[in-house]
Amino acid sequence: MAPRRPPPPDSPAPTDGSAGAAAVLRRRLPRRLLDWFARRRRDLPWRRDRDPYRIWVSEVMLQQTQAATVVPYFERFLQAFPTLADLAAADEQQVLRLWEGLGYYRRARDLLRTARLLAASHGGRFPDDPAALDGLPGLGRYTRNAVLSQAFDRRLPILEANSRRVLCRLFGRTGDPSRASEQRWLWDAAEALLPVRRVGDFNQALMELGALVCTPDAPRCSECPLADDCAARRLGLQDAIPANTPRPEPTEVREAAVVVRRGEQVLLLQRPAEGRWASMWEFPHAPLAAKESADEAAARLLPELTGLEARLGPELVTLRHGVTRFRITLVCFEAEYLSGDFHSPFYRQGVWLTPHELAAHPVSSPQRRLAAALADDGRPRRLF
Repeated sequence: MAPRRPPPPDSPAPTDGSAGAAAVLRRRLPRRLLDWFARRRRDLPWRRDRDPYRIWVSEVMLQQTQAATVVPYFERFLQAFPTLADLAAADEQQVLRLWEGLGYYRRARDLLRTARLLAASHGGRFPDDPAALDGLPGLGRYTRNAVLSQAFDRRLPILEANSRRVLCRLFGRTGDPSRASEQRWLWDAAEALLPVRRVGDFNQALMELGALVCTPDAPRCSECPLADDCAARRLGLQDAIPANTPRPEPTEVREAAVVVRRGEQVLLLQRPAEGRWASMWEFPHAPLAAKESADEAAARLLPELTGLEARLGPELVTLRHGVTRFRITLVCFEAEYLSGDFHSPFYRQGVWLTPHELAAHPVSSPQRRLAAALADDGRPRRLF
């Protein structure tokens, strides 16, 4: 028998409107899902109480990051900042240092900004009021609803990657879920499915089902508590739903970096307060110009970005990493300081530090790997 072909992306959904279809399911679906969640839920540290601050920190960390990766970061962060008031009083550099390695550092800066605003307007407490949270940095509809439903059992829906996939399959939605019209449909369906009580558990269960069972590839339908009501399973389309928007091919970028030594110290620079890696620290680096070699770029960027003169030495290490859709090869050189005072049209400030003092400054993951190579006397000449 030939495999069933998925319908074209713009074909009508095999269900009626979200409210009507969800109303039918709401009579039986929440109990099945909550019973499954009681048996299968993972023991995650942010689920051990209903403290809205802890839930909020976890939800921000979990954006575009897997739960297993988040756990140690969450525990270190809460040890340093156990309450919203503690976070509001924190220094941004300390917050960024604890966030280092999670990526998407704007999340950390928005978390700090919002903590300060809430400390000023709500006495250091996370308010049980959707209107009080509207417009605050980093608190979009999903994050706000996730926190309020879990902490205060507010009857508010959530929609993120895992729950969206579950709903697309449950209702047999064949459209592109990244489109605004499909997003509106799914939000309406998520709201119509909500139970009267245990809303936070229901929202978590929907996400947990997507993370553990209704996975992007090879969903385990035989383990799913909603399988009997799933339109995608009934039609044999669980591998075709949701529709995927093709990702653009990665762009290759080559960069050069220079570690300038002055005696036992090296030069570390602070990036601007806005843009990628805002306010974080790094060794000077820049993309190669057209037809420029890595060592030519290294010799050029030092006077351009630091105002210093240095004698360029050998290649120290080569790193490869990805940032969004860019695949970057960073060739790093050592250089010996000769003369000049630091001044830069780009960097905010420069400091001279020993390699072991670098640990106190927040840097990006590739820069941390470079710093680790500096501190390793037996380091390899190339590190991929």
